[in-house]
Amino acid sequence: MSASPTPFPHAVARLRDARLTRSTRPFLARGGPKGDRCEGCRLRTSHCMCALRPHLPTHAGVCLVMHDAEPLKPSNTGWLIADVVQDTFAFGWSRLALDPGLQALLQDPQWQPYLVFPGEFVEPPERVIHTLPEAQADSGRRPLFILLDATWSEARKMFRKSPYLDKFPVLSLQPEQFSRYQLRRSKREDHFCTSEVAALCLELSQHPQDARAGQVLERYLEVYTHHYLCAKNQVPPNPHSPAHQRLQAALQPS
Repeated sequence: MSASPTPFPHAVARLRDARLTRSTRPFLARGGPKGDRCEGCRLRTSHCMCALRPHLPTHAGVCLVMHDAEPLKPSNTGWLIADVVQDTFAFGWSRLALDPGLQALLQDPQWQPYLVFPGEFVEPPERVIHTLPEAQADSGRRPLFILLDATWSEARKMFRKSPYLDKFPVLSLQPEQFSRYQLRRSKREDHFCTSEVAALCLELSQHPQDARAGQVLERYLEVYTHHYLCAKNQVPPNPHSPAHQRLQAALQPS
């Protein structure tokens, strides 16, 4: 594969470490594979996929605002975004306080933040956009996609109780395909996991680097799902599976 490995620890790994230092008891993942886990990919060491980790430059950035337990969950896909997208930022969410690092990022003039959330829940509706404005490409500012990384009920609470995000336009995605995420299922078929949302946002930016990173992120999720489910079912991963082949193809120079 042509991509270089991610410098580690990345933003989500650092947030996980900070969260662990505050824990009074160990986090026990429910329903996933048992056994010792690799620190780099959170999979069982027998199913490690760190050697496959891509790391791509992008024009856009991704800002993950993560609910308290999300960085600790092995099935969290925000980790995959940080593996692939060089400019990924991660902050823990709090109803009571705004992280100074997040505040500084949102005020950085190089970025134009877009909060990604379903438009049906947004008031006033004038905040909602479905594509990036044509003027974005000429503005000199890079898109920064803000993703609320949480369960659906938690994300709705975060959306309502984060007034510092109210001044930003809300990007409401209208994907035509159903989610292929198999590790934690939503009751609604049109709910996407965090890495799927990030991939769709990158493709919307219409920048060549972002489009490629979005495609790689989609394929990387497929490979991660393959390894995760193989570990859960106690079978070895297939390095020549269709998912692996699609990731290799996405990483080839265009």
